Amino acid sequence: MALGIIKKDKSLAPFEKDLLLRVDSYKRKRAELVSEDASLSDFANGYEYFGIHPTETGWVYREWAPGADEMYFTGDFANWDVYAYPMTRIENGVFEIYLEGTDALKIGQKVQCIVIKNGEFMRRIPAYATRVVQDPVTFNFCAEVDDVLFDRFEWTDKDFKPAKTPFIYECHIGMAQEEGKIGSFDEFTDNILPRIKKSGYNTVQIMAIMEHPYYGSFGYQVSNFFAVSSRFGHASGLKRLINTAHNMGITVLLDVVHSHAVKNGGDGLNYFDGTHYQYFHEGERGYHTAWDTKLFNYDKNEVIHFLLSNLKYWMEIFHFDGFRFDGVTSMLYHDHGLGSAFTNYAMYFSMNTDTEAVTYLQLANELIHGLNKNAITVAEDMSGMPGMCIPIKDGGIGFDYRLSMGIPDLWIKLIKEYRDQDWDMFMLWYELTSRRIGEKAIGYCESHDQALVGDKTIMFRLCDADMYWFMNVNGKSDVIDRGIALHKMIRLITASTVGEGYLNFMGNEFGHPEWIDFPREGNGWSYHYCRRQWSLSDDGLLKYQYLDRFDRAMLKLLKSGRLMTRAPKNQWIGQDDKVIIYTEKDYVFAFNFHPEKSFTDYFVPVEEEGVYKVTLTTDDQSFGGFGRVDTEYEYTAEKQIDGRIGFMCYLPNRCATVLKKIKKNA
Repeated sequence: MALGIIKKDKSLAPFEKDLLLRVDSYKRKRAELVSEDASLSDFANGYEYFGIHPTETGWVYREWAPGADEMYFTGDFANWDVYAYPMTRIENGVFEIYLEGTDALKIGQKVQCIVIKNGEFMRRIPAYATRVVQDPVTFNFCAEVDDVLFDRFEWTDKDFKPAKTPFIYECHIGMAQEEGKIGSFDEFTDNILPRIKKSGYNTVQIMAIMEHPYYGSFGYQVSNFFAVSSRFGHASGLKRLINTAHNMGITVLLDVVHSHAVKNGGDGLNYFDGTHYQYFHEGERGYHTAWDTKLFNYDKNEVIHFLLSNLKYWMEIFHFDGFRFDGVTSMLYHDHGLGSAFTNYAMYFSMNTDTEAVTYLQLANELIHGLNKNAITVAEDMSGMPGMCIPIKDGGIGFDYRLSMGIPDLWIKLIKEYRDQDWDMFMLWYELTSRRIGEKAIGYCESHDQALVGDKTIMFRLCDADMYWFMNVNGKSDVIDRGIALHKMIRLITASTVGEGYLNFMGNEFGHPEWIDFPREGNGWSYHYCRRQWSLSDDGLLKYQYLDRFDRAMLKLLKSGRLMTRAPKNQWIGQDDKVIIYTEKDYVFAFNFHPEKSFTDYFVPVEEEGVYKVTLTTDDQSFGGFGRVDTEYEYTAEKQIDGRIGFMCYLPNRCATVLKKIKKNA
């Protein structure tokens, strides 16, 4: 009997053996980890056993370090005597120490572990540390005894369920404030969550939560996988943020990094027990040359235990509703997908495919959805691996959504390399609407990648230096007029065609100017570009308010019309006119990308006869447009002589108009 994935996409039939291998590898590994009737949740409890825990009579610390010859526990409690508290080796390469007395350790005390291997002395951070800080005197990284696992935080989100259609606000806690500094969880909760709610986004995707030594890595080079980044506050602040978001009806996703780890040893996992192969592959396979990071050995059961326990920890202890998995393409292929165009299916099923990583991702998705049937998982995969968002039982990998990563590149390429009059409407439509059969996607125009130094956001690329001089409401600039018009059109056509969800990076919705540049030696350790200037959109004298207002109206339309549930239909493309028209349910979307030509009587084809009325137009003056579209006129769609159904409509240049069927014909 054919796998479900082949039933959905018959072009995969020649690769049935490869897909069956995927299924068999998953079943084999799962059987190694748990019995047939057991759940992965029963297996993924590493954080409850390893690390530092209070007991009724004292404290216990356990660590898996099979390569170590000796281990010691030290810190404030031992006056930093590194040999005063030796740990005992027990079974399976685990070291353990018990400290008598409930006051043997105190919350906030700094601790480290010492590893001895072949006479080499190494200071280490406990692998399951829940808080890691840098000592201001010694500059050493230390773990702090923390109560995140047993505090008395009062959750009030028992009945919360994640949004079925995610409108994702991608955000970074540290740079979410306007002041030139690192922002806190509390500031985000009090100041930014209300903005997100008002904007209409129902999901936040939070970056850089897992502790990382280099702030400028955007959180993508993790050192301590169970530690909330101390830059933003304490774990209690993150719990309050998530609880508050849930009470506001906002889903919270963690941008999780299991694709690689920082290569540091003193504050990371690398060479933790004195071997290179404890958590990672040895040699070239264990090193990512492009990222200068270490790569996990996904076939090793202890590594799977560590990573799955990490996912459960963030869900159980912090109530995250799911994850956006970073760097999935890098995980899937031995060459990490670098330089691969993935022009045919054979490239997905070859010796280059890392089947161990595929199996890990399947196990991760099973665990997550077993813990919360409403959880959301999103794969950052640029390769288009078949089955990414197909159920595991059908031969898939089990994600709910994949990011449509090619779309931001498409927009940047069009804006950067082509004149407006040379845009190819057929190519644009194909790229926007092409995706794997039966797999859901998250559409987006730009993410944090396009906002970093070295690249530009869509608005900044469209307008550049003119944004410094002509964004006041009375400013006259053809460049700004073009930028504002295309910014709205690009967002509307992307959100309404590309996927079953939508993502925006914070500030991009109102055309945040400039780029993101983390404090570093090259900029004098400045935070000037590492913040969000919310006041720009709040200022009634600036045009940023127009883009912000349009974004809210766009989300309201997409949500109220439930327009993210099926692919667009009945499209009409006018290449020379630069027009794209398509229908979704009772709505018709008409885009005129032409830089100069407006059409007074353009035939708009629809699915059904009836009376249609404008429900949204990018040309509305409240959105920074010119008010050329009559929003009160009612258009009657009738069957034409050639059999088509539609009506004649005015389509101004650089304008998108959405009309809704309001009643049947008389």
